[in-house]
Amino acid sequence: MKVVDKIAFLDTFQYFDKSIVVEIIDIFLKEYPDRLLAIKKAIDSKDFDGLKFDAHSLKGVVANFVADQPIGFARQLEQQGNEKDDNGLTDLYGQLEQSIFDLVEDLKEIRNAFLD
Repeated sequence: MKVVDKIAFLDTFQYFDKSIVVEIIDIFLKEYPDRLLAIKKAIDSKDFDGLKFDAHSLKGVVANFVADQPIGFARQLEQQGNEKDDNGLTDLYGQLEQSIFDLVEDLKEIRNAFLD
């Protein structure tokens, strides 16, 4: 499933050198597993402050890629962390995780296009 708004992405990065865009994508690809793990650990331990912080951090990074779906899931997790609401967090995390995996696939395609 495509989650990146490719037109908006290309508009956002139109003045960037291709190597910089590839580097930004590579950094995300390297860091996203740890970011997801931090969110999962915060949910499992009911660390609402950690959840709020980690979801907010992921949301900000993903916003660079113009991917509304994972941004929305991260925003909801952040809000629930803020409200100390553990209702449905595991399901919501699963949705976030899947949308991040979809984002990773989109970014790999974009990265390859930038390398051509």
